[in-house]
Amino acid sequence: MNRFEGKTVVVTGGNKGIGFAIAQRFASEGANLVIASVEAQVEEAAAALREAGAKAVGVICDVTDREAVTALYDRAEEEFGAVDISVQNAGIITIAKIEDLTEGEWDATMEVNTKGVFLCCQEAIRRMRKSGNGGRLINMASGQARDGFIYTPHYAASKFGVMGMTQSLAKEVALDNITVNAICPGIIKTDMWDYNDRVWGEMLGGFGPGELMESWVQNIPMKRAGEGKHVAALAAFIASEDADYITGQTINVDGGLIMS
Repeated sequence: MNRFEGKTVVVTGGNKGIGFAIAQRFASEGANLVIASVEAQVEEAAAALREAGAKAVGVICDVTDREAVTALYDRAEEEFGAVDISVQNAGIITIAKIEDLTEGEWDATMEVNTKGVFLCCQEAIRRMRKSGNGGRLINMASGQARDGFIYTPHYAASKFGVMGMTQSLAKEVALDNITVNAICPGIIKTDMWDYNDRVWGEMLGGFGPGELMESWVQNIPMKRAGEGKHVAALAAFIASEDADYITGQTINVDGGLIMS
């Protein structure tokens, strides 16, 4: 399929994990990709997309910095024209008991996960309205936007914020032919897998290497972890014309782990 032939897609946090899987999916369907990250490896990820036949550029961007976000969308328009789809995927997580959780950790998590989504949505909406072509905004929430988990109140709060923001913006821009939806990934096998297994496992106690994540997987009705491609498939659907009457929704991709 080439559903996104000629479409310009911005993906923040697009150099690895779920973000890169989303970029790959859009690239496979003909989109022009602008992937952003604070990490220098973002250009390597863009090069990998180009080697696979896609039109793609990598941009170093701190999504908490308004000027950097503006420059990101400027670059997208310079390279490929008006932005049609913007995926707000950049995010961070730390894990700590409440007595050890620092104000700095709280602020940094809210800055990246919530403010970063706000700044990117704001800039994308401004440009989509100017182009008059409508558009799609896809915000990355989390299973923790449904059910906050232990030792991560700051992360849960940031993702609940993404869900609320998605609903509010969807109502505001509906008549501009812009849809706004969010995705809640569940337990997804990414580069964060080992970190989560180790740190949560140590804090909860009684778990050896790999045992905690495996125990979580056993709580999933499908008895298997998700992959980036599963989240990417939903992102592609939400961005397609088939989803032009879907907005303000937050959709789980978790094998049935959370059914709400």
